Parts: sequence; C-alpha cells; structure tokens
Amino acid sequence: MTGLGWIMTIIIGGIAGFIAEKIMKADMGLLANIGLGILGAVVLNFLLSLLGVFAGGGIIVQGIVAVIGACLLIWVYRAIKSR
Repeated sequence: MTGLGWIMTIIIGGIAGFIAEKIMKADMGLLANIGLGILGAVVLNFLLSLLGVFAGGGIIVQGIVAVIGACLLIWVYRAIKSR
C-alpha cells in the first residue's frame, strides 16, 4: 500500500480482507484476510498504474483500493478453481 507504514498496512489489509470476505461470501481466517487485503491493494495499485491512474496515499483511498483488489482476487481464484 502506497505511503503507509507496516503497521497501518497490516491493519488496513486485515480490515479490507474482512470486508471483501463478507462481500464475496468467502470463509477465511485472520491471516488470510490480512494477506488478501495487502495483496489485493498491491495488485489493484499495479493495475491502476498501468492505466495511468494514481490512487492517493491516504488511508481511506488505499482501504477502498484494497477491498476492491481483494474482491478481484477472490473472484479470480473462484474462476480458476471452478475449471
């Protein structure tokens, strides 16, 4: 997550993973939620940078990016798993 410290990254990642878990009706644990939130933020920030969009370094903006990215990762996982 751009511009956040390690502790805030873990906190925001955990919250984002939890929210994505509820939105996508998945069942994961705390560590999976943290990892999913952080990885989702990294992936979506990368995809947005390819489009020339910079998501600001604020906590709320990065939280939204992390939730959307985590939902995207859950969706991709389910699409691959169902084949």
